[in-house]
Amino acid sequence: MDGITQAEAIAVAPLAGGERACFFTAGRFDGLECLTATFHTHRYARHTHDTYVIGGVVAGCETFIVRGCRRYIGPGDLAFVHPHDVHDGEPHGDGYCYRMTYPTVALLQGIAAEVSGDALSGVPFFTEPVVRDPHGVALFVQAHQALEAPQDTLAADELLSRVYARCLVRHARIAPRSVGREPGPVARAKALLAQCYAEDLPLAVLAAEAGLSPHHLIRAFRRETGLTPHAWLINLRVDAAKARLRRGEAPVAVASATGFCDQAHLTRAFKARIGVTPGVYRAAVAA
Repeated sequence: MDGITQAEAIAVAPLAGGERACFFTAGRFDGLECLTATFHTHRYARHTHDTYVIGGVVAGCETFIVRGCRRYIGPGDLAFVHPHDVHDGEPHGDGYCYRMTYPTVALLQGIAAEVSGDALSGVPFFTEPVVRDPHGVALFVQAHQALEAPQDTLAADELLSRVYARCLVRHARIAPRSVGREPGPVARAKALLAQCYAEDLPLAVLAAEAGLSPHHLIRAFRRETGLTPHAWLINLRVDAAKARLRRGEAPVAVASATGFCDQAHLTRAFKARIGVTPGVYRAAVAA
């Protein structure tokens, strides 16, 4: 059976009222296709993909047959379907909402090599099609949402790298290599972040500057600083925002000048670190 895209799989049967399916892609991840959908009656025909299928249900329950057995997936569960595994899918009960990704073999092989420190001769194999992993699902949903609303590239890149690495280590038995001290590479990454804090910086660019793989950089950066690269970037942006607010600049202008996607984004980040909103801070300290 030839592999088809998920859009083609859905198109076999029209969606009923109240159902929805939204596709989007993240081109920098080898053309990664993503889906968020709500189904009440929609049933997938038996089909395969040339890619993996990795994702989770956020409400309700889906049932599907894969590897010769019927499976059920609900909130807190992750699903793994391998390339060319024949499978179907339908609601169990009143329906379900889920978020899915369709990573290529090359993408997962690359992340597995970053995690293990060794090039893999085969393809990653997930031992169970459905696993209970509430923390993994929560991290996956954050990554999926960040990819769907591309307001902060580094955040989305970092989250997706982390969740796929977690899946490979916990559910595909990829042994992670230990991370030692990397003061030089981390210093180079910090310097680039300081120079370009207002720009939408991809993780791959930051990793290239550091001379490390993206996954290795995330782990090394957190070991050296206590924060991930994205968390460090947000701190830099908040510090820059404070300086502008002290000069009396309006929060909406400050948000634009310091790399936040809008004033609401600035307010959330600022209050989480400073304890008050940018407007309150400006009123208290502006010269």
